[in-house]
Amino acid sequence: MSPILEVSGLRVQRGRTTILHGLDWRVRRGEHWTILGPNGCGKTTLLKALLGYLSPTAGEMTLLGSRYGGADWRDVRLQLGIVTSALQASVPAAEPAIETVVSGRYAQLDLWMKVTRADATAARKLLRFLGGAHLAGREWQFLSQGERQRVLIARALMAKPKLLILDEPCAGLDPVAREEFLRFLGKLARRPRGPALVLVTHHVEEILPGFSHALLLREGAVVAAGPRAMVLTTRRLSATFGAPLRLRQRAGRYQLAFPPRA
Repeated sequence: MSPILEVSGLRVQRGRTTILHGLDWRVRRGEHWTILGPNGCGKTTLLKALLGYLSPTAGEMTLLGSRYGGADWRDVRLQLGIVTSALQASVPAAEPAIETVVSGRYAQLDLWMKVTRADATAARKLLRFLGGAHLAGREWQFLSQGERQRVLIARALMAKPKLLILDEPCAGLDPVAREEFLRFLGKLARRPRGPALVLVTHHVEEILPGFSHALLLREGAVVAAGPRAMVLTTRRLSATFGAPLRLRQRAGRYQLAFPPRA
């Protein structure tokens, strides 16, 4: 089967600054990826290019069988799910959670059409799957940050995407809310016939056992990409973050530590 996503020689340059340097990356069906790297490494630029919000300078990109430049990327985006804090400001304060979820089926924010019985049933099922059944009638302004993230994931799943991108979904969550959210994310990674996941993060602690592959970026270039066990090593993470680090693993979860100074 053809890959869900294939990027070859992707370069993004603005003026004299090269943001991405000839990036190669491939996501196959059944794989769940995490993208890891420091601030300014090119993660956001890569996502904008994938979503068609930023035009590459060179290279090729194929997403869900469509080649960039040979297809209407607005149609391609309808087959993707995206969870990002940038969406939150566009959700009306008084909109009930169930309407926010349903809006994902129609690629809308601020749903204006009447919610059908079928849409409401599907939305409630997704909220229940994510542990948020009780949120259906609650207005957006009264949801906590963790509850909002669950609603946005349910919204993304309403369109039955083949690829779900989670852009730093734990940002702003307190430690308890983060662990609750990651538990839901792990459940999603184990979901039969669920979408391929791409998690963008700064923190190895957020990489769950269900994520099979990792892409490490530094200064717009790939440090390593491939199966998680081969990529997530002390040596490669130290190179990614430009500092001496020590990677530890316990009960399937990771931690980074700084060795004591001599």
